[in-house]
Amino acid sequence: MSETTTWKVCICGAGTMGSGIAQVAAQSAYQTILYDLNADVLERAKKNIAQSLQSLVVKGKITPVQETEIYSRIMFTGNLHDCIADVFIEAVIEKTDVKINLFNSLAEQNQPGCIFASNTSSLSVSSIAEKINNPSRVIGMHFFNPAPVMKLVEVVNTPYTDANVTNAIISLAKKMGKSPVVCKDSPGFIVNRVARPYYLEALRLVQEGEVEYEQLDSLLEATGFKMGPFKLMDLIGNDINYAVSCSLHEQLNSPQRLQPSPIQEKIVKEGKLGKKTGEGYYKY
Repeated sequence: MSETTTWKVCICGAGTMGSGIAQVAAQSAYQTILYDLNADVLERAKKNIAQSLQSLVVKGKITPVQETEIYSRIMFTGNLHDCIADVFIEAVIEKTDVKINLFNSLAEQNQPGCIFASNTSSLSVSSIAEKINNPSRVIGMHFFNPAPVMKLVEVVNTPYTDANVTNAIISLAKKMGKSPVVCKDSPGFIVNRVARPYYLEALRLVQEGEVEYEQLDSLLEATGFKMGPFKLMDLIGNDINYAVSCSLHEQLNSPQRLQPSPIQEKIVKEGKLGKKTGEGYYKY
């Protein structure tokens, strides 16, 4: 397996998470491809990355020259045939079949040694790997929102994952300035399993009429949380957050304590997904 410093990295899915990972890769000196079929999503990703880099210039964290260099390392494309790389990080919709089909399509046009990393936050990485030719090269690489800021990356091993692949992804994460934590493939991995009550109990309190969104966010932020649960769900995307809750609830045999919230189900059906749609629990 080649040295990770020379890798070309391809991120599939240009939403909030995917574009954030692409920025991180480019800032870490990797030649980066950001792929998405949706031209509007890709265009929005271009603008968001440019704005994010400009913000770093204003804060004095990078120079204008570095800003230009970082942005120039990213190739934005809606053509799957442009996706030739050493490692692929998918950040597409949370549907197992979609991820499997994407990886298999990429496998047909790439070297057999390339690595497929899933950024899934709740799906079984093993279920993806077992449907991919040479499942030993499939692994989870779970970033957290916002990817350019959050240091943690969960490196999720499946029963098939080759130890060299694990070590390579750990090395890649470190070169991206992240703190990788290796874990086994299990429902919610570590963080989402622990964090689920943070969201669900907050939603229950609102449902029972005990508190308002703003009040609860303010209280929790005052106790040391960087972001209250409702602001955080709006940032992540309520569709994604709700899908994770449903997935964990199902995979863990439907415990009452992990019952998805009808409040969140309602706003997802209304299309109030958070910052990306301009409205969630708050208006943006």
